[in-house]
Amino acid sequence: MMKKLLILTAMVSLSICVRAGGLMTNTNYHIAFDRMMARGATFDIDAAYSNPAGLAWGHEGWQLSLNFQKPWQDRDIETTIPGFMGDFNHKFNGKASAPIVPALFASWKKDRIAVSAMIGIVGSGGFVEYKEGVPMFNVPIMALLAQSGVTPDMYTLDSQMKGKQYIYGGQLNFTYKITDYLAAAVGFRANYYDGYYRGHVVADMNGTKLINLQLDCNQRGWGFAPIISLNYHQGPITVAGRYEFRTKINVPNDTKELTAEIAGMTPEQTAAVLGNKVAAYQDGVKTRYDMPALLALAVGIDFSSKLRGTLEYHFFDDKHAKMAGDRQETLKRGTHEFLAGVEYDINEKFTVSCGAQRTDYGLSDDYQQNTSFACDSWSIGLGGAWNINEKIRLNAGYFISLYSDYEKNQSQYMGLPMAGKDVYSRTNNVIGIGIDYKF
Repeated sequence: MMKKLLILTAMVSLSICVRAGGLMTNTNYHIAFDRMMARGATFDIDAAYSNPAGLAWGHEGWQLSLNFQKPWQDRDIETTIPGFMGDFNHKFNGKASAPIVPALFASWKKDRIAVSAMIGIVGSGGFVEYKEGVPMFNVPIMALLAQSGVTPDMYTLDSQMKGKQYIYGGQLNFTYKITDYLAAAVGFRANYYDGYYRGHVVADMNGTKLINLQLDCNQRGWGFAPIISLNYHQGPITVAGRYEFRTKINVPNDTKELTAEIAGMTPEQTAAVLGNKVAAYQDGVKTRYDMPALLALAVGIDFSSKLRGTLEYHFFDDKHAKMAGDRQETLKRGTHEFLAGVEYDINEKFTVSCGAQRTDYGLSDDYQQNTSFACDSWSIGLGGAWNINEKIRLNAGYFISLYSDYEKNQSQYMGLPMAGKDVYSRTNNVIGIGIDYKF
């Protein structure tokens, strides 16, 4: 009986761990964001994303911009359980990474009309891997084995989880200058979700394989969202607003492998014991990964011909964007972001800038999971631009996110009563370089 319970616990853990969902919207595509943060009142080429209506005051003619960013991040979980295996304390290290992330912008303006486009990774974007597994894998298994007098030196447990999530977006906007001071834009974004979940749990005791769980599940799907924006500009003052509607993304499983073998049980018995935990990853089953509605408001001020500043606010309505397992229902509210940035032209050739962003999620203990968690943060960015000539500008920037640890008290691990706590922590760094071209 203990053996069956051990196996069931491991399978339940696996099925939860591979659902790597969460708050998924990205806002950093152009390097100008990396070096200034608040870009909601800009008239430059990155307005194709952050302020489409503002392009009514942008460059007359064509603009192109190509940007490359490199992020790297740690996502660690430190678990402490007094009285378990002595006093259990272990940090499970998660490495999140992405290759070089590109983004492309383009715009064309003539008189009162502008058309613009942007292509980039608009949601999530990267890989995460836990090579030692996570607490929800390891702790229950160790506990159940210990109850039977089986010490760690008597068995081997190979558990690993990794996942990928990208949402690629292509955005098209149409801008019209209604009056000398007011412009509006309408547009839409097509979003393509591309992700996978791969993991295994193999338990071996004295040469007998008790557990053989293997999962290789790909997920791909489309979603579309309308976008509207307004921009008021008079003298040194710019006031801008943008609203992105919720993107419904419902992706089907393309399951390459789904193996669930339990020693001493037939496939029918295994299916009866595991129930929906296996069914969720059957080929063709669909999962929701919506992108939330977004309200962005910004005020920009030209203090002089050389110095500019912007204050900005974002609200992501995560509470009403469906997630895997309906996790959005556990959130207390949507996400608030507050941004500020300044930019100074040293001369005609060089510009420097810096900015900050505060991100405040509506987190709850029920939302936080070992393999998908969030932490409130402050981000600081800085960098500069070099006007190589009248047509070409080179941007470079760096920003770092400073996260607050999230402490979650646990009364049980996968149904086993054990008082402990998990402390979730993250680090994040991004460097980027890009080139703007006017013609």
